[in-house]
Amino acid sequence: MAAPLAAAAQERGGMDKYADPDKPLLPPSDMTLDLARTALVVTDPQIDFLSPKGVVWGAVGQSVRQMNTVANIGRLFAAAKKANITVAVSPHYYYPSDDGWRFDGAIEKLMHKVGMFKRRGPYTIDGFENSGADFMPEYKPYILDNKTIVASPHKVYGPEQNDLVLQLRKHRVDQVILAGMSANLCVESHLRELLEQGFEVAVVRDATAAAILPEGDGYLAAITNFRFMANALWTTSETVKRLNPTG
Repeated sequence: MAAPLAAAAQERGGMDKYADPDKPLLPPSDMTLDLARTALVVTDPQIDFLSPKGVVWGAVGQSVRQMNTVANIGRLFAAAKKANITVAVSPHYYYPSDDGWRFDGAIEKLMHKVGMFKRRGPYTIDGFENSGADFMPEYKPYILDNKTIVASPHKVYGPEQNDLVLQLRKHRVDQVILAGMSANLCVESHLRELLEQGFEVAVVRDATAAAILPEGDGYLAAITNFRFMANALWTTSETVKRLNPTG
């Protein structure tokens, strides 16, 4: 019994460091959704990030489990479809030609080294299904319905190099509910760019997660910046209620 209790105490302590301050200095959010101009955007809902089969599970698994990220992203997809709002996915793929890059940042080097998000080419899906680059199986009914926007891949962290912003503008979207992986990399980079592009963005704090490494806790870094920058910071349950206020 002692071991489970110790593990539970450690888990609570881990969550406490992410809790909001008792006396915040920053003003509270006043973001109110207009569903006609709102989109759910999910970054990298892929096996390599969210499954124990993924190549970086050893780095992100603790955070994914702690946040209940997989189930929470699923709840967001279901609520967004029920609310009939725009849904978009911004995936991350690497093709063989990307192996020729002459320089990388630390995380980029790691991703290339472990073969993260690898595809055999931009014009083939050979070997794609159930690979690390593929979407989580439980999300496919929502993503592959011929209504969800699947943007062209982002290559580093942000959406500057894909068509996500164009797609959102074409759907007359200017409010974004943002979730996905990983918190301090692609989610934060998408947040920053969408804000710069004039979108109002709410981040779903428990529908993301991040690597916990000797170099630092990615989720802790992200939650700080989400508080500083996002127009709103909601839980999955809060977001679902806002999307479906009558249940």
